Amino acid sequence: MLSIIILNYNHKNLLKNCLKSLKEAGLKLDYEIIITDNNSNDGSQEFLSKFKVYPVKSCKAGSPMAKFNRVKSLKFKVILNSQNNGYAQANNQAIKLAKGKYVLILNPDVIVLPNSIEQLIKYLQKNKKAGMVGPQLLNPDKTVQNSCYNFPKLITPAVRRTFLGKLPGFKKELARYLMLDFDHQQIKEVDWLIGACLMIKKEVLEKVGYFDERYFLYFEDVDLAKKVWQAGYKVVYFPKVQMIHFHRRLSADRSALVSLFSKITWVHISSALKFFIKWRGGRK
Repeated sequence: MLSIIILNYNHKNLLKNCLKSLKEAGLKLDYEIIITDNNSNDGSQEFLSKFKVYPVKSCKAGSPMAKFNRVKSLKFKVILNSQNNGYAQANNQAIKLAKGKYVLILNPDVIVLPNSIEQLIKYLQKNKKAGMVGPQLLNPDKTVQNSCYNFPKLITPAVRRTFLGKLPGFKKELARYLMLDFDHQQIKEVDWLIGACLMIKKEVLEKVGYFDERYFLYFEDVDLAKKVWQAGYKVVYFPKVQMIHFHRRLSADRSALVSLFSKITWVHISSALKFFIKWRGGRK
């Protein structure tokens, strides 16, 4: 069985398209869909509340007002949080309810293509040492999107988010981190995969302890991949499977100076510091 976990925050229309794509994919396997909404104010909770909602007493994470819905015919559960619990904690709420042998962490801005999910599961079934696998993510214009990376160094966040990335002395570090010399059409064991679409064995999640809830936003996927590798499993980029990702960085269209003073930049910096402190500079 597969548990598909979707975390939503103010992406009602994208969420609808994601769910539509899952329906049109015609999954040929037993599955459930678990959606956590982090107190959206764009009508998402009203959309999800069209189903009868019951309190969830088993969810330790988040507000005691968290709720979920079960519709047997759709294999559908919904958790409605009364506050924004962040990426890690909200995903963990759903993981704790998941009954599948495999867990698909899926962003609402991803369009699932037919037979893509089945191929990811088959890869994990055939490769016992693989603990996590991710597809090739495409931009809406079908160009390849960066979705696999080398682990960051202490300087990497600054190189990515400021003018430093344009300086000759730092371009090499940016290229290393983004794996610019890698043919993204090849299957490859990688350091980490972007959290927009991750297929993970539930037994691996149980062993490594789910997402680290010390991160509110950013670096949860990097940290999880670190733990998967540490537990003796592999993280694999699998471009034979493709999905479309309507990704837009929260820092997009900002100058380096404006970005430096934005709240989201400092959330990113805070998560980076937590990561490097935990992993002793990211090289553990």
